[in-house]
Amino acid sequence: MSIDTEDSYLNPSYEITIDHAIDNISIGKFQYLLLFAAGTCFMADSMEIMLLSFLTLVLKDKWKWDDDNNNNANGDHSADGKLATITAFMFIGAMVGTMTFGPLGDKIGRRPVLFCAASVISFFGIATALCSGFWSLLFVRFMVGFGIGGLTVPFDILAEFIPTESRGRYLLLIEYYWTLGSMMVPVIAYFTIEVYDSWQWFVVVCALPSLISLMVGVYFVPESPRWLVLKGRNEEALDILRHAAKMNGQDVQVVFPPGCCIIREEEIEESKWTELFQPPWKNITLLLFALWTSFAMCYYGVIMVITRIFVQVEDQKGDYSSFDYSAIFISSSAEVIGTAMAIYLVDRIGRIRTIAGSYFAGGIVIFILCFFVNQLGRSTSVTLSFMSRIFEMIASCTLWISTAEIYTTEIRSTGHSATNAVARIGGFSGNASFQLIGSIFFAVHIGAAFCALQLPETKGVELGNTTCSRGG
Repeated sequence: MSIDTEDSYLNPSYEITIDHAIDNISIGKFQYLLLFAAGTCFMADSMEIMLLSFLTLVLKDKWKWDDDNNNNANGDHSADGKLATITAFMFIGAMVGTMTFGPLGDKIGRRPVLFCAASVISFFGIATALCSGFWSLLFVRFMVGFGIGGLTVPFDILAEFIPTESRGRYLLLIEYYWTLGSMMVPVIAYFTIEVYDSWQWFVVVCALPSLISLMVGVYFVPESPRWLVLKGRNEEALDILRHAAKMNGQDVQVVFPPGCCIIREEEIEESKWTELFQPPWKNITLLLFALWTSFAMCYYGVIMVITRIFVQVEDQKGDYSSFDYSAIFISSSAEVIGTAMAIYLVDRIGRIRTIAGSYFAGGIVIFILCFFVNQLGRSTSVTLSFMSRIFEMIASCTLWISTAEIYTTEIRSTGHSATNAVARIGGFSGNASFQLIGSIFFAVHIGAAFCALQLPETKGVELGNTTCSRGG
């Protein structure tokens, strides 16, 4: 425990830093509820993005886009063009959302942004089922993407409530929710699309996690005490921490005795986008931009490519027939192993070597899968898909925690959201380029590994207290 309890009783005005205060609340029921609320947001993100792999191909067949194009003398919108446009608009919406919600999280607080993002995803995710054509679908998926853009903030809330020693391992637990969402999508697709022939129920069920997150968040997620201290609302922060300590079974009178007060150590900075491109953040932001762009292009690109590989086509026109659900589910389940390996590695070899090594190995695997896909049998393709998802998951989830740890409190939501916004460009590029040869994916992975090696290590370092954060 960071506080000397005997001295604290003798000193009626005991000062404690916010980092030490967070360390003193320990890990318990409070963080478990917070993890559930933030985790279901993550699940919503993964499900809303992965469902595009199924939804766009199904609607291409259901709404006869190929027939419409053949009957359209002008050929304004080809079927493949519509598929790419829907995917692109969702990622564009996410870009706009991150640029909106990120600065809001630093200005008005993390909690209201969580509620707003979850509400938008829930409403427009369910509204997708009411769409009757291309343009209405384009609008609602843009809005779903807009809501998804705010989901870096719930992750930051969780990061700001976890003690330093447990932060790496505990933050990675949220990735299991992402993985669960990825695994659930092909299962939900099988029962709703294949068995009941209803894409409407498919999108409604996929929207439920964000609705659950909203309800849990209203009752159990408080404002970030780090943000409150930054705004000078120290007593509110201390009240929240006392409540958290009590929920975790701590003796509040011992952990935060009468007369205890929180002091702020971080310097005050304006939370503006321009701050990210000024010292001490300029170089680190550019590196993170490159990494997040690579992450999105590789991670989302791999998901889309794997889904396309395992589409079963029966007619000569190449229309959608059905998916190889078992192969897609097996590849999705690889993320369970990937997250477990990341948890094992981050506090042993550090964040940076974990990211770099995973990108290098992942680049080799995806190169083989993409380059030789027509020569590979099903079992080999499934194995390589499984391996690629493992390495992509290790790298991406470790990058999430490293980014949140590098930026300081006053700029964390802005910085994390900015990198996520740039990632949506990579996601759009990856999804628009399914036929890129494996050598391009390999090159992107190697570039990402190089960028990762230039980042400061945050293993065992107090939140926002890296060399870069201190201006070194």
